[in-house]
Amino acid sequence: MNGARDRLHRPPVVPPGFWDDATLRAALAEQHMGRVVAAYRRHHAHTSTLRQTDVARWAGLSQARLSRLETGPPIKHLDDLVFWARLLDIPAQLLWFQMPGTPHPVLSAPPEPSEQPSGGRYRLLRFDDHLPPDEADIAAMQTFREADRSYGGGRLYSEVFHYWNTRLAPRLFNGDDDPAPKVFAAAAGIVEMAGWMAHDAGRDDRADRQFRRALELSKIGRDRQLTVHIHASRAHLALHRGDPRQAIRQAYDAEMALSKAPASPELTARVYAMQARGFAAIGEARQARRLLVRAEHALDTAIATTLSPWVSRFDLGSLASEASRSLRHLGDLTAAAAAQRVIDLRPRERTRSRALGQLTYAAVLADQGHPDHACAIASGVMATTGELASYLVVSHLHDLRGRLLCYRTSPSVTDFLDLLDHTVNTMTWIPHRSDGLSHAGDR
Repeated sequence: MNGARDRLHRPPVVPPGFWDDATLRAALAEQHMGRVVAAYRRHHAHTSTLRQTDVARWAGLSQARLSRLETGPPIKHLDDLVFWARLLDIPAQLLWFQMPGTPHPVLSAPPEPSEQPSGGRYRLLRFDDHLPPDEADIAAMQTFREADRSYGGGRLYSEVFHYWNTRLAPRLFNGDDDPAPKVFAAAAGIVEMAGWMAHDAGRDDRADRQFRRALELSKIGRDRQLTVHIHASRAHLALHRGDPRQAIRQAYDAEMALSKAPASPELTARVYAMQARGFAAIGEARQARRLLVRAEHALDTAIATTLSPWVSRFDLGSLASEASRSLRHLGDLTAAAAAQRVIDLRPRERTRSRALGQLTYAAVLADQGHPDHACAIASGVMATTGELASYLVVSHLHDLRGRLLCYRTSPSVTDFLDLLDHTVNTMTWIPHRSDGLSHAGDR
């Protein structure tokens, strides 16, 4: 009974020789991840055929979307391929694509102080110099995304700046020929990434500048999906800065841009989610809930699409995160359930998004009069995010601190507040002054 219940929540440990199955090998040879998933489900090693609903639950998808993945065209987006390879624990030597953390590009461990170049700085990331430039840009974006989940924007903003200066700026401004639109699209994607990392490092003015420049570059680069994505990013930043009406305007601009972009259920869902957060922030509960429903329906739309490599994914976990924020603004008790869903859908390696979901859940618990439970969750976040330089996580901790002050007569709350203050005071990466890294994408 326990084994059957576990099967509903996580992939099983497969026996030796599992991947030698002829049907699995054929699907891998076809480079069709959907057929690999189908062959995995039907493998004779399972005590019974795994249902699509079981595998969809592991992945945080609907059964309908998994069915389309298995029977539709092969997925091309590297994020998706890496996700499924990790979820099913497919041996790397059987894959037709490069997994992050293997030969190109790779994360490099910080060298010892004696190995650092003059000035005391070292490069946290290394990139493959043998790929064609266009492929190298996409691979670099994947590396930034992977590293961002482990290190946070507080450590990676300078890395994006370095990539801009050494890899993109020379091709944009020093070439003999006019750059192709795809170079501008790559520049837009990298500069938008710089904006998110600046935001995560607590530098929102800088993030706003980068998003505006990225928007201009995306139009020159003719990547209309990226244009939609950047409008949504600007809406998110406006919400974070306390300007919900500006966020709604940006989200409506994103919706207008959607009509000119290749169809994408994920982008559509993200735009509706940003609109919902804006309306929730101004107290328009009915409109916010209606838009959250539209976002959920968009994610379940049966459309086979290709997503720009410069656009980050928006899945059920992402929607749960936006929904929990909207519902908290409205004082809705279901915000706790939405935050719990984020935690359930995010694997442990998604350190920051999982931590933000946990802290949102803790804040709801504090508001509902459960301070001890909130402190326990937040203490766990601090224990697991020691290497993550994310000002967003710190901001959520500060917000929780304010919510717990009315319970400071409780010994457990007092102990937590002392631990929180000590932990934040030791975070030397938190910006107190300009560090000269303000020009990524400025030139």
